Amino acid sequence: MTTSALTVGLIGWPVEHSRSPAMHNAAFAALGLAWRYILLPTPLDQLAAVIARIRSGELQGANVTIPHKQAVMPFLDEIDPAAQAVGAVNTIVRQADRLVGFNTDTLGFKRALIETGVDLEGQPCAILGAGGSARAAVYVLRKLDAQIMVYARDVEKARAVHANCQSLNTLREIDPATKLIVNTTPVGLSPNVDASPWPADVPLPKHALIFDLLNNPARTKFMQQAERAGLRTVNGWNMLLYQGAAAFAKWTGIEPPTDVMKRALAESMKEN
Repeated sequence: MTTSALTVGLIGWPVEHSRSPAMHNAAFAALGLAWRYILLPTPLDQLAAVIARIRSGELQGANVTIPHKQAVMPFLDEIDPAAQAVGAVNTIVRQADRLVGFNTDTLGFKRALIETGVDLEGQPCAILGAGGSARAAVYVLRKLDAQIMVYARDVEKARAVHANCQSLNTLREIDPATKLIVNTTPVGLSPNVDASPWPADVPLPKHALIFDLLNNPARTKFMQQAERAGLRTVNGWNMLLYQGAAAFAKWTGIEPPTDVMKRALAESMKEN
């Protein structure tokens, strides 16, 4: 990669676990684009400084991950209507002298969810967590006319995400007919692979699809719990792929080769 390459990256804290550089840099190389994707580990007190690097043109844009998807919004000049409705931004695009915020998590989650083949219209669904990814999941599930319950440690924070919310401590009382459980928390993310957001002594609903938005490790502790209970599980790979492809297109104006990105993700996990 030449030093003159246009640069985008991932803003978050921590970000060392991310597979985004592998898939984006593979797509840039496949298309012969002089771009690169880097990690931008950013504590909250450094968020303004990193946004200033985008505004100055040093960076052409960025993805945003935990815990900054909401905190980044006041720094931007414009928020896309869908991102405004979600209440979270995961992609920043520099357009001339303006910074515009988008939410491609919704596109990625919806496409990955549709690929599971599960019909959620009118079905009870549970979301674990109340951060930016939870907001995207609620947005999509509303569009699919699902019945939604949000479970979080902070019920007040969860109430801002969705009116129907409870404490994670009440998971024992979850509707046994729940069709989908989405983990949007970072619990179980590498290197803390022995952690799970689901209490070990609480039975899982018998017919639920478990969708863990984490993608490192490929099989989280939560997924392993569900598989032992005979449930189908999905990790966050496809959501990561599709949200990343949408961000790539917004930065470059070019549709990326998703097959190349998918292979790069798989290879990056082998190296873990």
